Amino acid sequence: MEFGMFHEFQQPPGQGAAQAFAQSFAQVDAAERWGLDAMWLAELHFNPQRSVLASPMLLAGAIAMRTKRMKIGTAVQVLPLCHPLRIAEEAATVDQISGGRLIFGVGRSGFAHTYRTYNVEYAESRERFAEVLEICKLAFTRDTFSYKGKYYAYDNVTLSPKPWQKPYPEIRVAAASPDTYPSLGRQGYAAFVAARTGNLSELAPLVKTYRDAWKAAGHPGRGQVFLRVPVYIADTEERAHDEPRESILHLLRTIGARLEQSATASGARAIENRAARGAKMQSMDYAEVVRERMIVGTPAKVTDKLKQLEEELGLDGILAELNPGSLIPHQQVMRALELLCLEVMPKFH
Repeated sequence: MEFGMFHEFQQPPGQGAAQAFAQSFAQVDAAERWGLDAMWLAELHFNPQRSVLASPMLLAGAIAMRTKRMKIGTAVQVLPLCHPLRIAEEAATVDQISGGRLIFGVGRSGFAHTYRTYNVEYAESRERFAEVLEICKLAFTRDTFSYKGKYYAYDNVTLSPKPWQKPYPEIRVAAASPDTYPSLGRQGYAAFVAARTGNLSELAPLVKTYRDAWKAAGHPGRGQVFLRVPVYIADTEERAHDEPRESILHLLRTIGARLEQSATASGARAIENRAARGAKMQSMDYAEVVRERMIVGTPAKVTDKLKQLEEELGLDGILAELNPGSLIPHQQVMRALELLCLEVMPKFH
């Protein structure tokens, strides 16, 4: 199973950007030193009380230059907000300078406020996503290509550089709504799934629709599934339970409010139940969060829970959110990362 850290380059209240970058890079360096498989970069905009990670490809390039082994992934690059040729050039460049270590994780993002600020209609996000991804694949693989779609049109374009990996870096796509799962299965993409806006116990039936669609489409294998999940590990059960409490409840209140607000945005569909999911997140008590949406405990307990999920979901990897909510102190995040790498990972490798 692949082990990764989902990183937001957190900037908690009262901390400056320089310190946020310094501490985050210290965690990246430690992950490389301790043998973590992959570092995953979020994309977050206009939220200075949470993150300085607005430019994942820029930070992926910086990480490529300070690491030799660890894979570098985007989780996710928000494609509808990207110029397709620019993001193709940047992804290919990172893949080259990293020696083929980029994983191109992509999605649409559920936060309509970012779309509004970028002057992109959220209602267009699905169509824009499909066009940008198709253009990237053409740019990666064709010596010269032309394209004409609803939003973009190009004539005789040659991308330089091309990616290191052939035909292109591995693509993984976020599955955020129930109908996305079979769609990704039919298209043959590896899937990111997450428990942040739903319960871990709800994922198995959704993953089954993904794998059934994968099989029906005739793709080889079973389709890969990677779980993004808040994880907190400490030396005692009491510390593992208590230390992330304030941060995770802050995260759920913040994301829940934004999700509820986005339910009225043009393009948000009833099938996504955004208002209900957002309200639920804001009202959850901590005991339910720990039981249903997080993996917390000593290394032994976390190992057991991950083995259970690996069996139930057929997991191929995890993206462990070690600082969900951005409020967990740096040294505690470092200890959780150390325990993940040195005491949990070896039980799976």
